[in-house]
Amino acid sequence: MADMEYRFLGKSGLNVSALSFGSWVTFHDQLDVAGALDCMTAAYAAGVNFFDNAEVYAAGRSETIMGEAIRKSGWRREDLVLSTKIFWGGRPNPDGDGYLYGVNDRGLSRKHIHEGTNAALKRLQVDYVDLIFCHRPDVDTPLEETVWAMHQVIQQGKALYWGTSEWSAAQIRQAYDIARREHLVPPTMEQPQYNMLHRDRVEAEYANLYDEIGLGTTIWSPLASGVLTGKYNDGIPAGSRLTLKDYQWLRDIVDSPRGKANIEKVKGLMPLAAELDCTMAQLAIAWCLVNEDVSTVITGASNAAQVAENMKALDVVPLLTPEVQERIETILDNRPEPEKNWRG
Repeated sequence: MADMEYRFLGKSGLNVSALSFGSWVTFHDQLDVAGALDCMTAAYAAGVNFFDNAEVYAAGRSETIMGEAIRKSGWRREDLVLSTKIFWGGRPNPDGDGYLYGVNDRGLSRKHIHEGTNAALKRLQVDYVDLIFCHRPDVDTPLEETVWAMHQVIQQGKALYWGTSEWSAAQIRQAYDIARREHLVPPTMEQPQYNMLHRDRVEAEYANLYDEIGLGTTIWSPLASGVLTGKYNDGIPAGSRLTLKDYQWLRDIVDSPRGKANIEKVKGLMPLAAELDCTMAQLAIAWCLVNEDVSTVITGASNAAQVAENMKALDVVPLLTPEVQERIETILDNRPEPEKNWRG
């Protein structure tokens, strides 16, 4: 397998592994501490240094599992790039399913950013995270308040870089401008969805931000929640993510007319993957890596063997010549339109 590549996070001096590992869906729902440690060990052995999490994943239990796995691993903290994301707080309901929320457990107020960060650090069993994200925009909190609060998190040493997730280009630019005006630490990175079937934001909307503010990207869902693996080509198999009770929304998307059209595109890509002697998942991950504006691709897995298979996407990247990429474009037929005035 090819050696891990490391990329700078935007124009920062931080190196992150081109392939990273995230806990969404799997930690707690599918993996306990032992299973999480197996997966993280496989990723770490392949050169992964960035491990992604969020306060909302399994209502904090995902962070607890990752923190315990890291404690058991014996790895040096300095060798890891850890993240959390703040927006949806809350806690598990001790009396049954679902979560409990206080009135200030959500959003990007100074109070929730402060309390959410402290709670995440406690669950992860670390003094700081390397990256902290505003998990969604908060239309109810003044942006100045959020920017100041994230700056304070950095100044207190609880995080080293802050960024956004699923913010518009205009919102990111506004936050950056506020930070520069007030002499605060500006956002460094964005965590958007990006894959063969979801391209406009990363390739078009953010186009100016890479050079103008040095935006880095830590992309999620490179496999479009499993659609790009091909496992849904003939229906929804038992035991897959789409059968989990909390993912009916995703099943509805796959069953929609657009979802079915996307599955036809995946079927069209399968022969190309076979020609390149790789899996459909490896092709999809490698395709994301070809984009130079992608700092790291967050992968997920429910077992160590799956991690090892995902890491082999590094071997596929050199095979994606301009000719092969054009063949992919012909099948996808979704190249983003030329850049628009995304600031509105």
